[in-house]
Amino acid sequence: MCGISGWVDLSGLGPDARAVATRMNDEQTHRGPDGSGVWTSRCAAIAHTRLSVIDIENGEQPMLFPAGSSTAASYVLSYNGELYNHRELRAELASRGHRFHTSSDTEVVLAAWVAWGPGAVERFNGIFAFAVWDERAQTLWLVRDHLGVKPLHYHHEGDRLVFGSEAKSVLAHPDVHTVVDEDGLRQLVLPLLKFPGANPYRGISEVLPGQVLEFSRRGVRTTRYWDVREFLNGPVEDDHAGAVEELRALLHDTVARQTVADVPLCTFLSGGLDSSAVTAIAGRLPGGGGVRSFSVDFTDAAASADSRSALDRHYAREAARHIGARHSNVVLDSALLAGGEVRDATVRARDLPNGFGDLDTSLLLLCREVRRHATVALSGEAADEILGGYLWFHEPRAVEADTFPWIADSPAHGYLHQRVLGAVDPQLLRALRVEEYLRDEYATALGGLDLDPALSPRERRHREILHLGITYFLPMLLDRNDRLSMASGLEVRVPFCDHRIVELVVRLGRDVHNAGGREKGVLRDAVGELLPEDVRERRKSPYPTTPDPDYSRRLEEQLAEVLADPPDGLGDVFAPHVLTPGSVTGAARSHGLVSNFEGEVVLNFASWLRQYAPKLTL
Repeated sequence: MCGISGWVDLSGLGPDARAVATRMNDEQTHRGPDGSGVWTSRCAAIAHTRLSVIDIENGEQPMLFPAGSSTAASYVLSYNGELYNHRELRAELASRGHRFHTSSDTEVVLAAWVAWGPGAVERFNGIFAFAVWDERAQTLWLVRDHLGVKPLHYHHEGDRLVFGSEAKSVLAHPDVHTVVDEDGLRQLVLPLLKFPGANPYRGISEVLPGQVLEFSRRGVRTTRYWDVREFLNGPVEDDHAGAVEELRALLHDTVARQTVADVPLCTFLSGGLDSSAVTAIAGRLPGGGGVRSFSVDFTDAAASADSRSALDRHYAREAARHIGARHSNVVLDSALLAGGEVRDATVRARDLPNGFGDLDTSLLLLCREVRRHATVALSGEAADEILGGYLWFHEPRAVEADTFPWIADSPAHGYLHQRVLGAVDPQLLRALRVEEYLRDEYATALGGLDLDPALSPRERRHREILHLGITYFLPMLLDRNDRLSMASGLEVRVPFCDHRIVELVVRLGRDVHNAGGREKGVLRDAVGELLPEDVRERRKSPYPTTPDPDYSRRLEEQLAEVLADPPDGLGDVFAPHVLTPGSVTGAARSHGLVSNFEGEVVLNFASWLRQYAPKLTL
């Protein structure tokens, strides 16, 4: 994985273009510690920072076509991602006469674009975000993968378009300013939702998953080459046996493709169904014996038998023994977890304050440790969204709510939503019209569906929730995974985001998803022979959080320090009762799905305000 950035100004870049491009590139060094490059012409500056995974010796970027002459380049590519079918595409392009100079997938992407133009992306299987500049046509294309696993931000104004993998890179351009207006604040106080194409910083947008953006003298044009609604709107498929066989075959093919790397590779293994399935398949591949796997634990829970992480530890070890994986349980110290450096690093990685407390900091520390042993990790992320695994697919109050089900007044994530809103200044919530904003966005989301009118109400609602989860909830988790892993120089691959798997499973009926009365029943049946029964049939367990009372005490101390000298803007966001000394103990105590949530939110905002000094406009 890598970081891409740059900008196009059709009126000309100016004399400091290379210095600006270098500054933008430097903001993303963590994404690509193995090399960097900048290419400029009169109207375009294209930059890249590289994490070497395939063809380590070659594949430097930006990559040019024709190769070898910067001044004669017709196309310039800056690419972040992995193309899992690059070998097949390479053979096809070679048969058409293309001569390759490297074994990198980057060169395949560029050759495919030269051969087929924007239509090339319809042939791609992978996770990617890339920019292609056509020097002759004076046209820039920005492209993002099917599910949006890899991020891609941009700022457009007149003849200028600035882009970068992360917002920090775009903000490093002198013509882009760190401003958060009312729309941005609405997004910040609703951290359980990621609004498609939106970003809290004013003037910064995100290329949508499955989208190609074209920028030229005709302005900005966008097209979608892939949209999950096409498959949700189709007929319901209820062949359970056929679905099991097809899902099994696709999973094996996907994991086989995603374990190709020229660097050490491992898996995240929590002991849940999804990560265990991915690890088991990887372990059965030729040469996959003894695949490395990692899970997370906490010092205060290491001797416990009933904490959330202790349960994960038990099942992960059982799965690893059955699979034959070389498993490591990464134990995190609560003092380190609560430290200000880790919080600042987490906020910096995400560019924003809307995180999930020690769920984020522990993932960052886990990735740092894993990076000592591997450069690529496979994750079970996304299975719950595409197969209906969350409680909000089943809890009646969530299912029947006339809103996004995970923010409904129910234990299915909804209580987290209420806790965030309860910490925000009520006057700000009224000024932002948050409830109206949510109603409008919910109506817009469902309005994009064209479901079969003959569907039963139960089946219709199941498909609606699949759509909402894939387009508003999963992007938030994918963004979190990308930022916190890449902050450590670790590439995380997500087999369940293979668009072929998504196309298959979202067409399946609710009863197939829940075969045997079990959530994700079709997946359990597809991987049944690979896992011990109690791992295969294990109910979903949330990502673990530290139960250590000392962690809460440390947060109390940090909150007291922040409230004694709060950064500018903190009092504009939070309710007075949250920012008073008497609230510190209550805000920092452990309870619910995420420990210390209100206190974590305040500390995250304080860190963000200090590091980014955003201008908040109300």
